[in-house]
Amino acid sequence: MELSKYNIIVPVADSDAFFIVNPLHKSGDLISAGELELLQQEADPDGEFAARGYLIAPEKEKKAFKYAYFDFQEERDQDEVQLFFVPNYSCNFACSYCYQEGYEPVRQPLSEEVTDAFFNYIAVHFAGRKKYITVFGGEPLLPGDKQRQLIAYLLQRSVEAELDIAFVTNGYTLTDYIDLLKTASIREIQVTLDGTQEIHDQRRYMHGKLPTFRRIVEGIDACLAAGLQINLRMVVDKDNIDNLADLSRFAIEKGWTKSPLFKTQIGRNYELHVCNSSPDRLFDRATLYAHLYKLLQAHPYIAEFYKPAFSIAKFIAENGSLPAPLFDSCPACKTEWAFDYTGTIYSCTATVGKKGEELGTFYPKVSLKNEVVEEWQNRDITTIEQCKSCDVSLACGGGCASVAKNKNGHVNTPDCRPVKELLSLGAAWYFK
Repeated sequence: MELSKYNIIVPVADSDAFFIVNPLHKSGDLISAGELELLQQEADPDGEFAARGYLIAPEKEKKAFKYAYFDFQEERDQDEVQLFFVPNYSCNFACSYCYQEGYEPVRQPLSEEVTDAFFNYIAVHFAGRKKYITVFGGEPLLPGDKQRQLIAYLLQRSVEAELDIAFVTNGYTLTDYIDLLKTASIREIQVTLDGTQEIHDQRRYMHGKLPTFRRIVEGIDACLAAGLQINLRMVVDKDNIDNLADLSRFAIEKGWTKSPLFKTQIGRNYELHVCNSSPDRLFDRATLYAHLYKLLQAHPYIAEFYKPAFSIAKFIAENGSLPAPLFDSCPACKTEWAFDYTGTIYSCTATVGKKGEELGTFYPKVSLKNEVVEEWQNRDITTIEQCKSCDVSLACGGGCASVAKNKNGHVNTPDCRPVKELLSLGAAWYFK
């Protein structure tokens, strides 16, 4: 027997212990330095290392990999598909870090004809698949009667198609749209607050730098009162990360965190295609999570508002087991597609609206660049050369194909995740 290729071993932060996980064999343990030394010597006096898959015969591991890969593909083929629809790229905000500002979208209004074509396309091309729609932008819930009519028709068509629908919105006009939203089956509404009032209004403001915090908070309150699920997102960089504690306290005092309709996420402000923030203000993933770890230690109540994933550490803590091996972490053209008001098809939210990323059209005619689509669909850790010999590949999944393509020029390159750094912190936080 030999050491498994998929052992991930990290020191537990602020501890003498070590954390070992093996995503292929779904094992995880806290071990001592002495136990680690035995494992590295491939000694197994009690047979525990072999029982957990940390020591294994190479041929047996190859079979386990093959079977797990087949299971992954089969499950993904049955997964629910998220279909993003962009009714416009225009926005009533002028956020300091908008990545879409560098785009040059076609300026034309959404029509009911295009909306009909979208629903006809997904009815045919995703027939038999579980699916739901997420309305994206720009800002989809712009003020004005014309926009309300367009959104009302979109909601009507979703009801007729018996599909859940979600919205990604800046939240400024939520109170004006609740009556319409309640006519459909709303999966969730994602809203962004970048901190408490002073900090948020320095980053997410309307044209003319007019403040937005109070209106957004009113909209969140109104949605929760109306029974609509809120997914609150905070986009962080070095300018606002330390306000997370205050925002957490604000949400707790508002009673939001007690609501079953309320959840949160942290979004990292980063260089995707365009970013107006200076590079020195941006976090890489490892540094961001190291900062979150320190904030959690100083202000443990943050965990009532937001619990960082720390790679797969949170999953293990909450489920008492490891997740299935991750052969691919990019949903583009597999369980995620994006469509916009011009009748154009894209791979995902990271590419939608970007010139040169078009994959086809659903209006006025149906077309698809099948060879390009296949490149996205075939990408996983078995097609990325660097992933084939990487011990963290089954916890990383190759990362985001769009980021990889933007950085390296091709989707079949990795967007590496700092799995070991995150697991070290996660083991310390979740397994004290």
